Amino acid sequence: MKKYNQLLQTVFFVFTLCMVLLACQKINRPPLGDYTKDANPPGGPLKFYAAFDGTSSDKLMNAVDSVRATFPSDNPFTSVAGITGKGIQANGTKAIKYPSANDFNGVTSCTISLWVNNVVNPNTELYFSLVSKDYWHESAAFLLVENAAVDKCTFKFALQDHWVEFTGQSFTKPLFNGQWHHLAFVYNETTSILKVYFDGTEVPTPGNSGNFGIGKLNIKNATNLVVGGWNKHAGLSGPTDSWISGFTGKMDQFRLYGKALSASEILALYNSKL
Repeated sequence: MKKYNQLLQTVFFVFTLCMVLLACQKINRPPLGDYTKDANPPGGPLKFYAAFDGTSSDKLMNAVDSVRATFPSDNPFTSVAGITGKGIQANGTKAIKYPSANDFNGVTSCTISLWVNNVVNPNTELYFSLVSKDYWHESAAFLLVENAAVDKCTFKFALQDHWVEFTGQSFTKPLFNGQWHHLAFVYNETTSILKVYFDGTEVPTPGNSGNFGIGKLNIKNATNLVVGGWNKHAGLSGPTDSWISGFTGKMDQFRLYGKALSASEILALYNSKL
C-alpha cells in the first residue's frame, strides 16, 4: 500500500512538472510587421471607395465608403447584383449624397473608376458630381451621357471646367447594351492630360480635348459627392433644368484615387472586376 501511494505521488509530481514547463514555454506569435495591413489605409492613394456590398436593411450602411467609413446622408437606391457582390439600382430622379469624398479635394492628379450597366433610354443622364462652388454649375467633376443607342452615345466628362466631349454619338462603345462595363477617367498633373478608358482600354479623345493644360488640380473647395445623379438629385444647389436626369442604370465599385493610375493598373481593375 505504501509503495502504491509513493507511485501515485511520483506520477502526480511528474504531471505537475510537465504542466509548469508547458505554461512557461514561450508562445509563438508573429512580429508586429507580420500583422495584416489595411489594403486601403486613410491617406493612401485610394481616397474614396464605395463597393455597395452591404446587405443591411439600413440603406446607408449599404453605401458606406470603406476608406474612412464615410456614410452617405441619403441613399434612395435599391441593392441589386453587381459586377462583384452587390451594386445599386439608380432611379433617375434621386441620388446618393455623401457629405464629402474624404480628402479627395486635396489631390492634384486623380483617377475616377466605376462600373455601370444600363439600357437605351432617351434621357440626358448625369452619373456623378463632385460639388464645388468654384466651377460651372457648381460641379468640379461630372459625367454626362445622352443620345443613347446600344453601341454609341454622346459622352461628356468635365473636370475643373475642362471638357472631353464625344459629340454626335461619337462615343462608339456598347455602353447601353445591358451589360456591365468599366469606365475610368485618369488625369495626370505632369502632362495635364485626361485619358478615358472603357473596359480596360484607352479611348482616344477627340482632337486635343484631353489636353487640359492646367497642371495640378485645384478642387480644395469641393464638398459633397453625389453618386447616381447630379446636384439637384441630392437636394444641393445647382441647375434644376428639367432635361437634367439622374442615372437610371446599375452601378458598382465607385472609386476615387489621388493619383493617375497607369494603363496596366486600369486594365487590372477591369480584369479583376474591381
